[in-house]
Amino acid sequence: MKAPGDWKTLIAGSDRHYLTGLSLFKNFYVTEGRIDGLDQVEIRDYADANKVQPIKFPEASYNAGLGDNPEYDVTKLRLGYESMVTPDTVFDYHLADGRLETLKVQEIPSGYDPAQYVTERVMITARDGAKVPVSILTKKGFKKDGSQPLHLYAYGAYGYAMPPGFSANRLSMVDRGFAYAIAHIRGGDDLGYQWYLDGKLTKRTNTFNDFVDAAKGLIDLGFTGKGKVTASGGSAGGELMGAVVNQAPELFGAVVSHVAFVDVLNTMLDKDLPLTPGEWPEWGNPIESREVFEYMRSYSPYDNLSKQAYPAMFVGTGLWDSQVQYWEPAKWVAKLREMKTDQNPGAETQLLLHTNMEAGHGGASGRFQALKEIALEYA
Repeated sequence: MKAPGDWKTLIAGSDRHYLTGLSLFKNFYVTEGRIDGLDQVEIRDYADANKVQPIKFPEASYNAGLGDNPEYDVTKLRLGYESMVTPDTVFDYHLADGRLETLKVQEIPSGYDPAQYVTERVMITARDGAKVPVSILTKKGFKKDGSQPLHLYAYGAYGYAMPPGFSANRLSMVDRGFAYAIAHIRGGDDLGYQWYLDGKLTKRTNTFNDFVDAAKGLIDLGFTGKGKVTASGGSAGGELMGAVVNQAPELFGAVVSHVAFVDVLNTMLDKDLPLTPGEWPEWGNPIESREVFEYMRSYSPYDNLSKQAYPAMFVGTGLWDSQVQYWEPAKWVAKLREMKTDQNPGAETQLLLHTNMEAGHGGASGRFQALKEIALEYA
């Protein structure tokens, strides 16, 4: 083995190119990663570090990576691929001619024609200059004149990148005229580890600002209009929903918040709750730091409710949730009912709390019960 002083850099460190995987074969090695948040699979030569063969995928936004490749000496690579339009697909990539051979595509039992749908990827500039990717699904013929509704989803925490993969469920909305968008906001590691660091601890508000700015950017691009954006998120994404309706309620027509971590400050101050001490590295410890306390109080959704109009909201929780206890969404809804000033027709039904008395943090168990919960949310 060479001494560290004799080591040679093959791939220089880069904030733009985020490496997530490495696989070795007889005549080459393969790196997996993301560039500007988009998945990359690249074939590299052992002898020539500059000889790189990127695998080209057919759509603007997608989720791709190596599949099972147990053999050392190969002439083709097994890949997994999907997009917001293309169901889960197994490819063989032929090294000799760079050809993707389709082996299997997930069957959609109700029937599905991918040619009827379009996926796009846009970069929206946030208020501090950061470029936030947004992956979008529409049906062909979608009018970008601001007249149609758009559903915006994000998570934005714990360094979890939200892949722009396939879901048959969301076609229900897209077929009814919605665009469906995923905002790859800071707090996840979609654009690298720094992207995660820039959305945690004392930079947490970047996550909320990115989401609001993504919504505004999509309005400016004509995908939807002000007040025609619906939004959803769960857990830390539920916290996101609570923060953005405090900041920019006028953008949203309806918001769904699942198992929402909305009483952030009180929860992080209670060291006797089972998960609180383990969460301090992500959110900060307000017990030991006044700075953390004040910053957390500045964005905690429950603590920042105000006398203003709020969009229609559906809030879900589970009685047996050990991660976000049911009383967080319950007390948030109670205070929302006291604070909200909107008096739209049917206002009494525009803020709904749904407590599943048999579920925990992950919602209802069982295939059909889970689908009923999704149907309830969409309705």
